[in-house]
Amino acid sequence: MANIKTAISIDKPLFEQMDSLANELNLSRSRIFVLAAHEFIQRHKNHKLLEAINDAYDDVPDLSEETHREQIRSIHYEMVKDQWQ
Repeated sequence: MANIKTAISIDKPLFEQMDSLANELNLSRSRIFVLAAHEFIQRHKNHKLLEAINDAYDDVPDLSEETHREQIRSIHYEMVKDQWQ
């Protein structure tokens, strides 16, 4: 995979924290930024996935639908109960 050089502007305190962390972990600053970018992208993907899952389950039946469903179940049970003996 090809590497691309880029220049970014960040606040000095953040740069100093990243530099300190890079030294502590014996990694280059570039590697720290790559790891941070990967983690940020993964979190974003996870957040989008969670939103999609929540949207899929968001169509919970309201009270009138649930009442109707219970009525249908009762009618269905009466229709088939003798078949289970």
